[in-house]
Amino acid sequence: MAIEDILSELKKKIEDALPSDTTISNVEFEGPQLVVYTEEPRKFADNGNLVRNLAKNLRTRIVVRPDPKVLLAPEESIEKIKATVPEDSVISNYYFDEDVGEVIIEAEKPGLVIGKHGETLREITKKVGWTPKVVRTPPIKSRTVNNIREFMRTNLKERKEILKTVGRKIHRECTSKDEWVRITSLGGCREVGRSCFVLSTPESRVMVDCGVNVGSDENMTPYLYVPEAYPLNQLDAVVITHAHLDHQGLVPLLYKYGYEGPIYCTPPTRDLMALLQLDYIDVAARDARKIPYESADIREVLKHTITLDYEEVTDIAPDIKLTFHNAGHILGSSISHFHIGDGRHNIVMTGDYKYGPTRLFDPAVNKFPRVETVITESTYGNSNAIQPSLKEAEKNLQNIVKRTIDRNGIVLIPAFAVGRSQEVMIVLEEAIRKGIISDIPVYLDGMIWEATAIHATYPEYLNNDLRKLIFQKGQNPFLSENFRSVDSNELRRNIIDDPHPCVILATAGMMNAGPILDYFKAFAPDERNTLVFVGYQADGTMGRRIQKGWKEVPLPAKNGSDMVKMNMEVEIVDGFSGHSDRKQLMDYVKKMKPRPERIFTMHGEESSCIDLASSMYKKYRLETRALTNLETVRLV
Repeated sequence: MAIEDILSELKKKIEDALPSDTTISNVEFEGPQLVVYTEEPRKFADNGNLVRNLAKNLRTRIVVRPDPKVLLAPEESIEKIKATVPEDSVISNYYFDEDVGEVIIEAEKPGLVIGKHGETLREITKKVGWTPKVVRTPPIKSRTVNNIREFMRTNLKERKEILKTVGRKIHRECTSKDEWVRITSLGGCREVGRSCFVLSTPESRVMVDCGVNVGSDENMTPYLYVPEAYPLNQLDAVVITHAHLDHQGLVPLLYKYGYEGPIYCTPPTRDLMALLQLDYIDVAARDARKIPYESADIREVLKHTITLDYEEVTDIAPDIKLTFHNAGHILGSSISHFHIGDGRHNIVMTGDYKYGPTRLFDPAVNKFPRVETVITESTYGNSNAIQPSLKEAEKNLQNIVKRTIDRNGIVLIPAFAVGRSQEVMIVLEEAIRKGIISDIPVYLDGMIWEATAIHATYPEYLNNDLRKLIFQKGQNPFLSENFRSVDSNELRRNIIDDPHPCVILATAGMMNAGPILDYFKAFAPDERNTLVFVGYQADGTMGRRIQKGWKEVPLPAKNGSDMVKMNMEVEIVDGFSGHSDRKQLMDYVKKMKPRPERIFTMHGEESSCIDLASSMYKKYRLETRALTNLETVRLV
């Protein structure tokens, strides 16, 4: 059946299901959703269950859009919205887009604009005709969030055409009589870095992650040239589990070499992804390394990105539905559940996950409607890779900071901009507020402040405790006066030239590059200072060398390298990792509902992947396998 016939049939079904006094003018696919155009948006708003019932009966996401001729003028609409929405919501801006009949309302408290069960939004539509969408005003000004929102508004017309093309591709009719499912590993197997997989059926091909291994020149990129992935324009979709570079750093390269389809991720992942991609090419340019793509390619990624919230079941191909679930790893990180065919097979790809509570996130989800195959990370898959509890880790960090400050020293913490930094920030803020640590400045250098601003923009993705603190008590720990953004070379130089008791959180997390090296060079010779590792240090990185006990460390300099004497104390504080330790990895599968049929391991050093697969087979009597790169496995 041609796509026009499918749309015509859907329009008739909708008209038959509507009350006799409610009409629609047109229907069109846009991305995974069906857009219904009407000259009577108020009637749809009057009946809150109308769209819900239609979506349920047609088994697709439905959005109602008003015909432009029924829209109230923007100035008049603003007055009516102000009269409808509580003043406490603190609206900061309105953006009207006539092409899609939407008004974007930016507010400090979006929940008040939405109302209970969306009642206030429906009231707005009844009064002005426009379809309201609500976004949070960033409590910390974020250049990234503002630029992305502005870019998306500016490119709405082009984006609408992109979504129309994507939608028609998703909703095409299935034609193959064959029924099989295969997974091909293009990177990230028996190694950490360049994660990339292709999920294939006779109808569809979906890429999951497309990362870069920043610590390796030889094994930097996934095998994108193999027939399962190339040519790239044969892919139906690219799904990104989270924003770390080893999972998404080469996504813009796909557009450079011919991919034209959608990217699926959560809203915070989209923002963090753009931030980290821009920083990646910026650092590569400064280090005179080859730049794999341009900023224009990053803009293409944004134009093609479709964001999905957790638990939102979405068609991404004619025979594949995707649902994201909380992974507990970093902001917006997702366990990806793929429902293939009409219940033919269900795959869970974990990406990176934390099956335990942290200061930022709830534990990773492991309850699904159905699951046959699980592809799990194995970063800490070795049998001896057990992490201390978060309470122990916090107490350990507090003691180290207190001890160092008491001797007039400086605590230097190399941290990933996204995840560990914010976890450590919350622990330090509480310790200072309670007087456990004296009132000292905590300097945030590199992208950490900008990444923190993005965390503050999406508090709904944080755990219950933080949400209560922010929404009910009006306390946002990220806004503490102790946190100081190092936003210039001059300020960094002042901190280095005038050493005083403080904590410095700086990128990069494995000490391969970034501002952390400036501080390290200045403070390493002084035995009063302490270097604290709170995250994983991969083989070959500067961080791993220091952990091994190197007493002299070569740092890049204009004329080759400088040798830095290591007199500062070195501490490793385990327990802050965003990855599950060995016990949590085992428990995640043990407590998974329903029980899967097979487990594949990936994203870990070779011994970790093999050890975890072997242990799960012995303990749970499941089919297991440590995947290797360039391997294709038939699942059905």
